[in-house]
Amino acid sequence: MKRTLTAALLSTLISATPSLSQETSMNITPDWEFVADTVMGGASTGRIIQETVQGQAATRLSGTVSLDNNGGFVQMAFDLAQDGRVVDVSDFTGIEVNVIGNNETYDIRLRTDALTRPWQSFRTEFTATDTWQTLRIPFTAFQAHKTDVAFDPAELRRIGILAIGRVFEADVAVARIQFYR
Repeated sequence: MKRTLTAALLSTLISATPSLSQETSMNITPDWEFVADTVMGGASTGRIIQETVQGQAATRLSGTVSLDNNGGFVQMAFDLAQDGRVVDVSDFTGIEVNVIGNNETYDIRLRTDALTRPWQSFRTEFTATDTWQTLRIPFTAFQAHKTDVAFDPAELRRIGILAIGRVFEADVAVARIQFYR
């Protein structure tokens, strides 16, 4: 009798608790940080700030991308886990981003634990229009850059939004970022 009651109670608790596999998205609360090419001697400048952009609370990356001194980027990025550990998002299809900008092209870059060099990533481009848009980017859209390693969503560690590769004024804001099924 005791064993049956325990099994029934456990069964009730399990069915009453929503599992991650039943949810259609996983919200992320990023702790964005600013990084520029100055870490390697470049001359790009910029900043990130928290502000309301066209009615939505957002993190905004702005700055000047310069190619001087072999530079060429400004970015806002975050680790998925505060301690830098990997997060397994293999149950999800991709990344959904609510974004606005200045009609320029930007990169979204993913880093996994399998990448050993700072210039390696999995990347894709998007245009940040001057009105809010929600982009759904499947993991299959990300291309390996300077690595032969395949993207493994079970080892995701870091996500970045970059203004890179040409001289221009960066202005892109993210109101929400999450994984979707």
